[in-house]
Amino acid sequence: MVTIRAERLGVALGRRAVLADVDADLAPGRLIGVIGPNGAGKSTLVRALLGLVPLSGGGVRVDGQPVARLSRAALARRIAYLPQGQTLHWPLTVERLVALGRLPHLAPLSRIGEADVAAIDRAIEQADIGHLRGRVATELSGGERARVLLARALAVEAPALIADEPLAALDPGHQLEVMALLRRQADAGALVVAVLHDLSLAAGHCDRLLLLHHGRLVADGPPDRVLTADRLADVYGVRAWIGEVEGRRLVVPISHHG
Repeated sequence: MVTIRAERLGVALGRRAVLADVDADLAPGRLIGVIGPNGAGKSTLVRALLGLVPLSGGGVRVDGQPVARLSRAALARRIAYLPQGQTLHWPLTVERLVALGRLPHLAPLSRIGEADVAAIDRAIEQADIGHLRGRVATELSGGERARVLLARALAVEAPALIADEPLAALDPGHQLEVMALLRRQADAGALVVAVLHDLSLAAGHCDRLLLLHHGRLVADGPPDRVLTADRLADVYGVRAWIGEVEGRRLVVPISHHG
């Protein structure tokens, strides 16, 4: 189990504050969505949680330890990371690309063992990419590539997963499948943090939402408390219909306030 704590977290790019005074305790067994308009600081936040950007204030602790004190290998074994918009340059097969997720567990120059092969197989099955196993990854469509990269993150079998826009380039059916997969990971005890743009998918699948606006955390809690009509108007500038269909909460933007 992994816990992550951000304390008065701040990140600046030059003179511009990208994040300011963000506090959040992230516990295992939860699917936590990070939402907000473009430029709100969502990707910066998840990168800061992983120690990938310098901080202008505050700090991040993973299992009580400052993230900066953890080696990259130790952190990679605890938290699998799926960045957004990755570009593939090498013509690896899908199976070999997914196998890269096992690198945090391998000593230098060592070969994968039976446990690694089993983890790779599980990740391929979970991401539903078995039919792509022998394909060259650089020849895949954007949606296929997104699912393969998710499988690589799942192959780590870390107790926490941070995914930055895991639904990008996916059709609606695969978006639902990926959200269900993330839900299952959380239900199995993992800490799952996902940057999301689709508010209905966030509302219908996440236990908790962190809403960012202008680099500040303006709401933190269950979806029904975060995604209110007034808040959607203030943060997104939209009028929206909010309701439930088949037991799932939906948020449908209707018009822009202008």
